[in-house]
Amino acid sequence: MSLNNLWETSAAPYYPIVAKDNQFAVGFALLFIALLLTGLFGLNRSFLNIPLLGLPASLAFGFASFSEVHLSTTIAPATNMEPIFSAVSNDAYHLYTLLRCIGFAEKARIQITPDGIRFSVEESRVMQGLVFLDRALFTTYTFNAPPLQNRNGNALDDEESAEDIYPQFLISLTALLETLQIFGIGDASQSSFLPNGSLQNTPSGAFTSPALLLGRTCALRYSSPGSPLCITLSESGVTTTCELTTYESDDPSFGSAGGEVDIPLQRDAIIMKIIMRSAWLYNAINELDATNPTTLTISASSKTAPFLSLSGSGGPFSESSVKFSTDKEKVDSEANYKNLQDDGVKRARLAPAVTETFQVNPPSSMGSLVKENYRFALIRKASRAMAAASKVSIRGDIQGVLSLQFMIELGSGNIEGEVGPTRGGARHVSFVDFRFVPLAGQEDADGAENGDSEGW
Repeated sequence: MSLNNLWETSAAPYYPIVAKDNQFAVGFALLFIALLLTGLFGLNRSFLNIPLLGLPASLAFGFASFSEVHLSTTIAPATNMEPIFSAVSNDAYHLYTLLRCIGFAEKARIQITPDGIRFSVEESRVMQGLVFLDRALFTTYTFNAPPLQNRNGNALDDEESAEDIYPQFLISLTALLETLQIFGIGDASQSSFLPNGSLQNTPSGAFTSPALLLGRTCALRYSSPGSPLCITLSESGVTTTCELTTYESDDPSFGSAGGEVDIPLQRDAIIMKIIMRSAWLYNAINELDATNPTTLTISASSKTAPFLSLSGSGGPFSESSVKFSTDKEKVDSEANYKNLQDDGVKRARLAPAVTETFQVNPPSSMGSLVKENYRFALIRKASRAMAAASKVSIRGDIQGVLSLQFMIELGSGNIEGEVGPTRGGARHVSFVDFRFVPLAGQEDADGAENGDSEGW
């Protein structure tokens, strides 16, 4: 950082007597005059030359020394400024588990807020993954908001500041994940993922037990705009510090509020909302993946069977589908009737037995069937979140935008849904949200076409 930048960012404003652009020339001139007068006084030492040469030389030396000392004491507080963000987590594996769910992208956009850290990745503007690390996941969390500035570096006025544009930057997500598992943190999970996102079970042993993660801490620090993101990992007295370069994007939308660049989901026009165990969705996607399809069709109906079905097509093999239906043996059971409205009104409509919530309310122009097509390769990239989550909320709006919101329980102590070691029975719930844009121009034969914790 240059001297001018240090002055501008110092805690106490410093207004020098001599302009900053002329200080070097003035200081050099004073030193030259002092040396010249000292030399002349040394050649002709007399009482007459003391006021003429000795005193000016002493004043020149003294003023130069005073300027250096005063300058050093003035800019010293700049090096001790508090960082914009600092946080410490006693369980680095929780951070790694959540960030690995969106590990399909190389770079991630980070936004630091007083409530937590927001990570977002995207692919070709048609898929987006969102992870929010709540401040409750950290033992200590400190955020000192810097002065808000626009892209040109100018301060924002009061009206613009109301948008709460917090610090944002891009970072290598691949490097961040490698840093978090620098102590072999990834070995603690009972499974590993193939490059295409599918799950592959691996044997566990004494060196893969989640108990080995006890005592592993992770400290994050972001000092100032443009500075690297510093990550410090500590385990059993061994400390490793990594600095990841941060940079801005060339995207014109970069620097705006986080919600302004998300794939829009019309929450006031939701026509499909389904909550079920994530394992059911994960198994269905794996079954369809065996035929290597290119298109995934999601169909939901509130009147006719199958009420919920996933179909894969476009691959080199035959088409395949997975249908979720009611239990035929208990077709008259009260358990098969779901609450389709938030006000608790119960309708005489059947719903799949595997669902906890089944709401299908298409407009009259669409009939009773909601049907949309999506790229299967994009849906498959969410399989890491499917495997780690306990529940999934499937939402679709009238425009066909699909939202898959996964609820991941961290340290819950459950055998099936547990993704980390238990911390005295404490349970942390985090959400990972994926949004997908539907394929255009693919209506069905009948002419039917089509993060947050709000999906729960």
